[in-house]
Amino acid sequence: MKKSLVTATVLAAFTMTLHAADMDTTKAEGIKYIKMLGKALKTEMKAHMKQDPSGLEALAFCSGSADTITKEVNAKLPAYAKVRRTALRVRNDKVNAPDATDKKVMAEFEKEIAAKKLTPKSIEVVKVGDTTRIYKPLVTKKMCLKCHGSDLSPKIADAIKSAYPNDKATGFKEGSLRGVIVAEIKKH
Repeated sequence: MKKSLVTATVLAAFTMTLHAADMDTTKAEGIKYIKMLGKALKTEMKAHMKQDPSGLEALAFCSGSADTITKEVNAKLPAYAKVRRTALRVRNDKVNAPDATDKKVMAEFEKEIAAKKLTPKSIEVVKVGDTTRIYKPLVTKKMCLKCHGSDLSPKIADAIKSAYPNDKATGFKEGSLRGVIVAEIKKH
């Protein structure tokens, strides 16, 4: 009896170690996909902001190409994985609307920001059924305020109303949570 209890304990510890290693591997894979999308979007945004500091060109890029770039990145990923963007206050609710899990994770990130505990390396990993989600927060930077702040130029405000009639993605302050990039990896 004692020998089987020891064997069961050792087996449970070994299983937990394998599960933790699996989670670390999945998390690393998700971070890789998040970086792929983040880099592609950031590179384009910086180029458009440099060309036109008003933000109009960047806004045109976002409304015309951000979703296309997301689809292109997803086409490069394995069939069991995808990456996407979402926020509590979205600009395009047809493409980027959050689900209940997304909202819960972002609410926690907002608490971390308020407590000054969020870092650029903050990552949240959540299991949803047979899928592991890896979340990376997107914190509002000064450059973001041209299109997402409270004090928008009339041209930007008009362009947003035209492209996004149901926009909810303004009124942010520097350092606030703008949204997240989420990698989703199904068990395979």
